[in-house]
Amino acid sequence: MTFSSRVLFFASLMFLTGFLMPTNLVGQDAKSELPDSIGEIIWHRKNFEKLVPAGSKIEVLAGGFEWSEGPVWIPAKQTVLFSDIPNNKIVSWKEGQGASTFLQPAGYTGEKKFTGTEPGTNGLMLDSKGVLYMCCHGDRCIKKMVDGKAVVVADQFDGKRFNSPNDLVFHSNGDLYFTDPPYGLPKRMDDPGRELDWCGVYRLSNGKVTLLTKEMTRPNGIAFSPDFKTLYVAQSDPKAAIWKSFPVKEDGSLGKGELFFDSTESVGKEKGLPDGMVVDKRGRVWATGPGGVLVFSKKGKLIGQLNTKEATANCTFGNDGYLYITADMYFCRVKTTLK
Repeated sequence: MTFSSRVLFFASLMFLTGFLMPTNLVGQDAKSELPDSIGEIIWHRKNFEKLVPAGSKIEVLAGGFEWSEGPVWIPAKQTVLFSDIPNNKIVSWKEGQGASTFLQPAGYTGEKKFTGTEPGTNGLMLDSKGVLYMCCHGDRCIKKMVDGKAVVVADQFDGKRFNSPNDLVFHSNGDLYFTDPPYGLPKRMDDPGRELDWCGVYRLSNGKVTLLTKEMTRPNGIAFSPDFKTLYVAQSDPKAAIWKSFPVKEDGSLGKGELFFDSTESVGKEKGLPDGMVVDKRGRVWATGPGGVLVFSKKGKLIGQLNTKEATANCTFGNDGYLYITADMYFCRVKTTLK
């Protein structure tokens, strides 16, 4: 899902330890200007109460963003970073401190004025060493933070520039898997600067980029099962609003994808499209899509729903028991029993 379709790390560990100081976002986390909570929680199956207790709410933590996306939990600082894509910035939120700007510009660093609507970073992710990786829409690449500077780690396949990397996830062996739809291009699929004829899912391993599949029309959110034997990919296509699961082979390539869940009938009835997701330790998939955050069993059965009533882009778990959610202009959380 994208900002317009609904109409550096902090630099690195140095950022985490206060090397770069955040700038306060005036008014964006002023609770007097925001609702305490939004939407509703739906327990489709009784066992969902064991994950999200009855009476829980979708708590609003900050607001005033144009399109919030790509949250990542920073254990060292008990902080969440997330993207505000149209404003080309990465935002940080911490309990008791609220929201602040950590990096701007973020996803587009060119000298010329960006003519599209989504120049910023999208998905954010830490590797096993705590280094921040970023999907950069405007710069059409993936970067990581090294000594306080953003360094490009991948920007092309077979000599052709990516469309606009969207979301990413690490395998336990360190390989980076990511999606590449056209949302960061000023004219999307019709952009004259587009060099690839497809929207792919890729793997970055030892500096080499491999195309894993180009069968999905708009690959978006991406996540692994706990055993890393299954890769889930969301497709934010209103004509085929689905999630697919792919078996991961020993060599890191993908087997034949299977339909995991189809929400096409909900498009237009509920806000949003299949987008970012996170998988908990028991293999349940918490996926943003039409109707907020949809919670599936590992067999693809809908067990619960965190319906923000907003177009909802992504979510991530903190180690504090909360699920953090980016939903249009809002940054929210829901208390869970998971840690």
